[in-house]
Amino acid sequence: MHIKTATFVVSNQDVSKCPENNLAEYAFIGRSNVGKSSLINMLTNKKKLAKTSGRPGKTQLINHFLINEQWYLVDLPGYGYARVSKSSKKTFQKFITAYFRKRKQLVSAFVLVDIRHEPQQIDLNFMQWLGEHQIPFSIIFTKSDKLKPKAIERNVAHYQSILNKSWEELPKHFITSSASYEGKEQLLNYIDSINLALKNTKPQFD
Repeated sequence: MHIKTATFVVSNQDVSKCPENNLAEYAFIGRSNVGKSSLINMLTNKKKLAKTSGRPGKTQLINHFLINEQWYLVDLPGYGYARVSKSSKKTFQKFITAYFRKRKQLVSAFVLVDIRHEPQQIDLNFMQWLGEHQIPFSIIFTKSDKLKPKAIERNVAHYQSILNKSWEELPKHFITSSASYEGKEQLLNYIDSINLALKNTKPQFD
């Protein structure tokens, strides 16, 4: 898939105010310092589509971007490290949970994980929550340019060994780098294949 157009549509904290059409949505979420905004900008070929900042936790709303006028990329607030008040974090948690539980247009979530680090319990807990609520998701390992190939392979294998303890089937994963563009084609082609399958089955999100 080649992204020709990527347009900001709306930001809000109320799921009921998300776009009302039936276009498929793919939600990107992860800890606040995982490189989500940089990844979104890399995927869409727009350096400033998603706001990046030296201060983690910049994204604080549900952000909808219309891609190729065919599907939505949804940028969700990060969890964990964001330097915001406890009350703000509770607000984030509330509308993020509402989005995942109520948004019928959501086709799949992508949980971003920094490939340099050991599996974090906050990430594992969130994946478990998605599984318990039967929300399809894939894992995107970010910042692969920071490690050598053998270290990447070792860290991914370690992550999978942890997941194997509680998952019968491992979620699909992608290895990416916003700096080197690694994983861009594979990730976009995966989304494209899902969109094609949905088109052929004429899904209804009503």
